[in-house]
Amino acid sequence: MQSSRPVVIVTGASKGIGAHTAQRFARAGYAVVATYHHDAAGAAQLAEAIRAEGGECLTVPVDVGQEPEVLALFDACQLAFGPPTVLVNNAGILMTQARLEDQSVERMRSVLQTNVIGTLLCCREAVRRMSTRRGGSGGVIVNLSSVAARSGSPGEYIDYACSKGAIDTLTKGLAAEVAEEGIRVNAVRPGFIHTGIHALGGEPGRVERLAPRVPMKRGGQPQEVAEAILWLASDAASYVTGSVLDVTGGV
Repeated sequence: MQSSRPVVIVTGASKGIGAHTAQRFARAGYAVVATYHHDAAGAAQLAEAIRAEGGECLTVPVDVGQEPEVLALFDACQLAFGPPTVLVNNAGILMTQARLEDQSVERMRSVLQTNVIGTLLCCREAVRRMSTRRGGSGGVIVNLSSVAARSGSPGEYIDYACSKGAIDTLTKGLAAEVAEEGIRVNAVRPGFIHTGIHALGGEPGRVERLAPRVPMKRGGQPQEVAEAILWLASDAASYVTGSVLDVTGGV
């Protein structure tokens, strides 16, 4: 089956930035493949909202750090709508705030497996389908970095910050690697955004605490990040590749 619409895969789309991004792409005319790991109810609610507005949405349970599940995701996308036009690598995790000396190797492996290996796997499968060298029609990849890649998140999430630094490097390298194959690769680097991820880190009010450090004196909203992602995926950004766009309120 092929959709008449362009197709976007948004990983980690059951809540937060991912959910807002999926809805924004749907409103822009994309058929949406939305992945989730644990929050099936959130994914179902997202799909219902998209369909209520006349859009198309397929939800797929995926642990992006597991290769067989990533392969199954891209097969499901192909079967439902056709090959992806855009991939948004949003899925990511962090753990409870802790100094590096108190972090276990299991925690480190888990964060890097999802945030780095998962993004690498999804990028690989997207390139295999998008690359004109392989018979594809081109496409766009947008990775989710973080302001933590520059700050290092001392005393909080050095492991997470490390993983997001890897995303910046991946974006730069892959963009150059596939630039002649019809694929643009960019990243968005959000700052302090009002999402539930801070509660997972053990501090639900983290954005409020850090807002005074932001030149704009407020935290960001997930829809503001979604707009930046959509712009990078659009023809308006046709000469933009290998870039990391800060959405940080000036941080």
